[in-house]
Amino acid sequence: MSPTGLLGHDGLMAQISDAVVVDVLRRVDRLASPLVRRLGRPPALSQAERDEWWADRVSRVAAGVSAAPRFAGKLADLLPLQNTVGTAVQSVVVLGVASEHGVEDPAAQVSLLTKVLLRRDLSPEQVEPLLQKTRGAYLDEALGARDQRGGLRGNAKTLWRVAGLLGRIDEALDARPKGRWHHRLLSNLPVVGVVGGYAAEREGLRRAAAQAAAVLEGRPVRR
Repeated sequence: MSPTGLLGHDGLMAQISDAVVVDVLRRVDRLASPLVRRLGRPPALSQAERDEWWADRVSRVAAGVSAAPRFAGKLADLLPLQNTVGTAVQSVVVLGVASEHGVEDPAAQVSLLTKVLLRRDLSPEQVEPLLQKTRGAYLDEALGARDQRGGLRGNAKTLWRVAGLLGRIDEALDARPKGRWHHRLLSNLPVVGVVGGYAAEREGLRRAAAQAAAVLEGRPVRR
């Protein structure tokens, strides 16, 4: 399936609009940004070390969450679970790297999320007019109040809510950074697939962090 479309009733590939993508990712940004601030990181680090911290140390914790659906093995791929949870965790890492580079503007944050997670090149200037609420946008009330609590339970709840949002554009999430192919192959096996899933998701998180840093520093992005 195309990473940016889905099959319509007529059997033709329909493009997920920029408006829908931005509407979902702006809500992801609003949910995940407080989690980024709660996680924090040691203050006495250089710029490169800060990016690496998000790519490595946070990945050790977050990859376990995103790999958990692999307990179901190949069944996880039949549900909008692996991609949504994995992308939810990657969004936290991408926003963490953005914070290290002083990126606080919502349009710039959403633009970065589209480039790294969806391989969709939307500039902040293209995102800005789409940030305004439009008819058909998802109501905050329907999603519930944002959970500001810290701790493992509060952080996990936030990640699951972000994953729920991303389920609305699940067809576009295959473009997200992935781990090595042999780890992904192992992840197709029931139960033991969690080992391959963990390794694949951790590598995917590192790649997401590296790609975010490359975009922000104007360097070529290695996929």
